[in-house]
Amino acid sequence: MKKINFKSKFEKFNDHWSPKLIAEMNDYQFKLAKIKHDFIWHEHKDTDEVFIVISGVIWIEFKDETIQINAGEMIVVPKGTKHRPYAIEEAQIMLIEPKGVINTGDIESDLTAPNDQWI
Repeated sequence: MKKINFKSKFEKFNDHWSPKLIAEMNDYQFKLAKIKHDFIWHEHKDTDEVFIVISGVIWIEFKDETIQINAGEMIVVPKGTKHRPYAIEEAQIMLIEPKGVINTGDIESDLTAPNDQWI
């Protein structure tokens, strides 16, 4: 048992769209990521995905709407829902998802990040 300071963890990396693992609980992982500009359209067929905005503002585009999520807010994207997150300026987010989830879902892309990158 040890506390985790988000600010100090975010200071350890600068790359965008590459989630870094900071903790595990049962079969779930807590990941921090810095995001900026556009991501790709993708879905996670077997799991919901949680986006918690720590700082900045992000948007998640869906088929019929785009939702803005501000610092201190979160959204749960249901499994099987195509979505595309983006941020105009750099934002810092936390993702909570089961072990083994690939950030680009079932799409292989230049933005596909390796799993289990602990910081």
